[in-house]
Amino acid sequence: MTSKPSVLRADARRNRERILEAALRAFSEKGPDVAIDTIAKTAGVGSATLYRHFPTREALIEATYRNELARVCDSAAKLLADNPPDRAMRLWMDDFIDYLTAKQGMADALRAAVASGADPFAETLDKLGTALGTLLRAGADSGLLRSDIDPFDVGFSLAGVALITSAPDQRERAGRLLDLLLDGLRYGADGPTPSS
Repeated sequence: MTSKPSVLRADARRNRERILEAALRAFSEKGPDVAIDTIAKTAGVGSATLYRHFPTREALIEATYRNELARVCDSAAKLLADNPPDRAMRLWMDDFIDYLTAKQGMADALRAAVASGADPFAETLDKLGTALGTLLRAGADSGLLRSDIDPFDVGFSLAGVALITSAPDQRERAGRLLDLLLDGLRYGADGPTPSS
């Protein structure tokens, strides 16, 4: 057996990743009606290659959203491997805010996908709960974060921060709000919790 099929698989994987990156930018900046040929050209692939991976516009929108969600959620383990748990949590929060901002830019494209019957959000809460739970457990185990925090409370708090700071000129404010949220997650890690 030659190594050629393996090279093709790696090449196909790179093409798919480039398509998803180009689609995220295009849908975020231009909405759901951006020409598929434009996305293919930006990705450096032919339209046939794009359609081989994503046979419909809705399939491309759904895959773009899920790819970003997976990227953010999967980053929790790497951040924990490279940083103390509280720092990993703060870095993950920044990444999550950037993800939500991109998702807001894709809002029209996501609405179009949902209207056509797709369900890009099917796994969202489970993936986010798992990522946040991993970060919170590591922080609690190290004594750096409180142990009584529901991951979804943190997720909804982050969504609120993203909602009120979605404009690019509000990114500095978002950072300050994330610092406050992290301070709340630290409060009582070594002593009494706020309800004590």
